[in-house]
Amino acid sequence: MSPQIGRPPIDNPKSDRFNIRVSPNEKKEILKFSKESGKGLLDLIKIGIETVKSETNK
Repeated sequence: MSPQIGRPPIDNPKSDRFNIRVSPNEKKEILKFSKESGKGLLDLIKIGIETVKSETNK
C-alpha cells in the first residue's frame, strides 16, 4: 500500500462558516482594530463573547 498523503485529521475541524453583513465603515473599523491589536477576527469575536458572558454573570 502507498503511504497516506495529505494533512492528518484533527479532532475539531473548522468546517463551518459564519457570514455577517456590515457597513463599509464598520468593516473598516473592525479590520483596523484587528491590525492594531494584532489579533485575528475570530480571536476578537471570542474575546467579545467572553466579555459579554462575564458582564451578564455579575
